[in-house]
Amino acid sequence: MSLIPIRSGSPLGGEAERSDAARNRELLLKAARELIEECGADGLTMDRLAGRAGVGKGTVFRRFGSRAGLMMTLLSDSEAAFQGRFMFGPPPLGPGAPPLDRLVAFGAERIAYVLEFGELARAADASAYNRYDVPAAVLWHRHIEMLLQAAGVTADPWLMAMSLSSTLDPERLLYAVRVHHVAPERLAESWRELVTRVVSCPGGVPRPDGVSQPDEG
Repeated sequence: MSLIPIRSGSPLGGEAERSDAARNRELLLKAARELIEECGADGLTMDRLAGRAGVGKGTVFRRFGSRAGLMMTLLSDSEAAFQGRFMFGPPPLGPGAPPLDRLVAFGAERIAYVLEFGELARAADASAYNRYDVPAAVLWHRHIEMLLQAAGVTADPWLMAMSLSSTLDPERLLYAVRVHHVAPERLAESWRELVTRVVSCPGGVPRPDGVSQPDEG
């Protein structure tokens, strides 16, 4: 299985064109990172980037397609590293650990990722037309779904994976940390408690007394 880029696409043309395109790409990404350092992700606009890099606005759009495309490109290296860890890395995040242990590790790692790259992740989510169809997001969802199935969850694991994924939303996590001053350790512990409870009643509906009962129908 190969890594799924957060944004697909590659430069076209001959070897010389690819070399020029690569230089222009790095110039634009360097300028984008500088602007984010100065004014935050929300302050990074295509106009500002074009002005900082000394190119036309059309060049920026041809390179990245949209503001969302720019944000996703800035995240691609860190996203590829994250994918590599949960797909091929050592357990418990990678293969070789029980499904529940991998679910717990996945959430903790994703929370740490968001806290490190949160501004870009939040901006990419806000800019994308449909952030749930981004290839990397589809991969996270599928990974959680497969771990749920491996753990014996039969109560609609696809929808359960979607519900669990929503708790790792960058906007939600950053709000909890920055506004409510929730410690990252509390976030990780809450995720551990949540997925443990989900896996503990894999095919039933929990009653108020905490005991699961079989689904009807």
